Formats: sequence, C-alpha cells, structure tokens
Amino acid sequence: MSSREEIRKPSRAFPFWLSLGTVPLILLGATVGGWTVILPPLYAWTAVSVLDAILGRNEDNPDVETPESDLMWYRLITMIWLPVQFLTIFGMIWWVTHTDHLTTLETIVLFFGVGVMSGTVGIVYSHELFHQKNKLEIWLGDLLLSTVFYGHFHTEHLLVHHWYVGTPRDAATARYNEGFHRFFWRVLRDCPRSAWRAEKLMLARAGRNMWHPSNPFWRYGALQIATIALAIYLGGWIGLALFVFQGFIAIWQLELTNYVEHYGLTRLHKGAGKYEHVLPRHSWNASHMASNWLLINLQRHSDHHYKPDRRFPLLQTYSDDEAPQLPFGYPIMTALAMVPPLWRRRMNPRVRAWRKKYYPEITDWSAYNTGENPMPAGSI
Repeated sequence: MSSREEIRKPSRAFPFWLSLGTVPLILLGATVGGWTVILPPLYAWTAVSVLDAILGRNEDNPDVETPESDLMWYRLITMIWLPVQFLTIFGMIWWVTHTDHLTTLETIVLFFGVGVMSGTVGIVYSHELFHQKNKLEIWLGDLLLSTVFYGHFHTEHLLVHHWYVGTPRDAATARYNEGFHRFFWRVLRDCPRSAWRAEKLMLARAGRNMWHPSNPFWRYGALQIATIALAIYLGGWIGLALFVFQGFIAIWQLELTNYVEHYGLTRLHKGAGKYEHVLPRHSWNASHMASNWLLINLQRHSDHHYKPDRRFPLLQTYSDDEAPQLPFGYPIMTALAMVPPLWRRRMNPRVRAWRKKYYPEITDWSAYNTGENPMPAGSI
C-alpha cells in the first residue's frame, strides 16, 4: 500500500486525537479533587514520555502530494478543539466558583492542568490553524489564542519568527548559553512590541496607518476583552484570576517549546544585514512517536520551517546528516530546560558539534551568542 493510501485511513489519524485525553482528566479532578487534580500534567508530560520510550521514533515520511481531501480526520481534531477548550476553561471557572468541595490548593493545581491543556494542545493547534489560508481556520486560531492572552503570537510568529528565525530580529530564537528563565522574560518583554512593529511595517508598505481596520491587533484586542468579560461574568474576580493563571501557564508551555526548538542555532550572516536562507538544519528535529501525536508533529520542526505551509500530517522528518536531532521528545526536553545546568550539559555539546559540522569557517561566535550581529535588512 502506498504512503498516500495509508495516510487517508482514519486509523492513522486517530493517534493525533490523544489530546482529548486531557479533558476527562480535568473533569475528574474538578469533581473528585484530591490527588486527581495532578492527572492532566502527568498525562501530557509523563505518560507521553513513557510512550515515547516504549514506541521509539517514527521516521516514515508521508507523500507530500497527498490531497487535502485525504486529510479530513487530521484537520478535524484541530477544528473541533476551540469548542472543547472553550467549554473546558469557562466550564471550570463556573464550576470552581459555584462549588465548595475543592481546597484552594486543589483549585490552583486544577487550573495549572487547564493551562497545560490550553498551552500544550491549544496553542499548538492554534499555530497549525493560523498557518492556513482559509478564514475559518485563521479565526479558530485567533479565538484559541484569546483564551490564553496571546493574540499577538499570530503576528509575531508569521511576520517575524518565520522570516527571521536564527537572526537577532527573532526574539524566539534562544541564544547559546542563554538559560530558559532569562529567555522567557526577554520574550514576554520583546515579542508584543516586535509584533506591533511588524504589523506597522506591513501596513506602511500598503499605504495604511496603524488605525486602519485591517490591523489585526484590533481583532486580537476585541477577542481578548470578550473572553475577560466572560470570565468575570461566570466567576467574578476569582474567575478572572483563574483565567489569567491558566493563560500564564499556557504561555509558559509555549515559550518552553520555542526555547527548545531553535536553541543555539543561528543562520550565517553574509554581511550587510544579509543572512542565508532558512534550512532544515536551523531547527532541532525530533521524531519521537507519542509526543508527535500529542503535538501534531510540531517536533518535525525542521520541515515546518523549511515548508511553513505544509499541513502537519505531511511534515517530513530528517536524518542526522540533514538536521540536528534532539535526544528526547519535547516533554522531557522542556523539563530539562527548567534546570539550566542540566540543559547546558545536554545541549551545549550538540550546538558546538552543529557549528563545527556546518560552519567550520566561523572561529568567533561571540556576536551570534549575544545577538549582536546586524539586524536583517528591511526587518525594522
């Protein structure tokens, strides 16, 4: 059977529905309380990592010419996720503010798990959706981002990250030897204003100012105000605090992932603000099976940057000769990133080997390490 015939089978798509397992675990924690409130993060991190160890890697590459009509069961999970996440978040806000059987600590841990769901799954699905060209999927992506206070990520990711990854213009490219905690606050500070500048530049090229209705920040802001109002309506100020908390956890999950994806990988500066084109070697690749199910192949990140418009079921994986490889899937790698000495011990030798392999002519990496190379021409 050809890879195209194989991929259209619903049974091949169903493992990517693994994400739905987080929802009944959140409902269980909300109704039973106690130790059950820790089950959602244990499922998303620990259980998936154990499955990675058991199942190993999937290095099969699907036929990239597979028509979109054969991908229905893959696309469907991303398109139904908005109502699933929306009802889970706001249902939990109503539930915990109208019942009294959960302790304060249980409520906090429960909403930590909600944030793990909305970050590990929701933002990843949003990312897949806003990369598409049809308006329905783009709107679904923006609505998902409004549930985690990160609407600007749509602009920052498409207009900055994909254009300028591996250069000083991209805040989401983690620098060599930069710990996650420093990276995290730098991204929170720089990315919203970076996205605003990118939209301003795009509008200026079209002869429009920032007040023009086509500026997507008006959409991001309106959606955010609506979700904040709903949280207050359902749960008062406590409901708003819980909504903000789960959003922060989701953002933390996203930026941990961003940190891992490009740590220490930079594009060659060719002089006068010109950089080499993005290649598979500028992203860390991971072909671990179960975590790619949960994250809809996000770990095939080398191909995502090489072909950003390729839908997730068709993303390719690469060999060691073509792209740098992570030793584990994202759940374990992001846990390592929370402990910078362990992260550096594991990853810095890999970055140095990558540099020696692809750029042996560079002897002084200091400007790359500190982000002091010139900004790409035309980027600001």
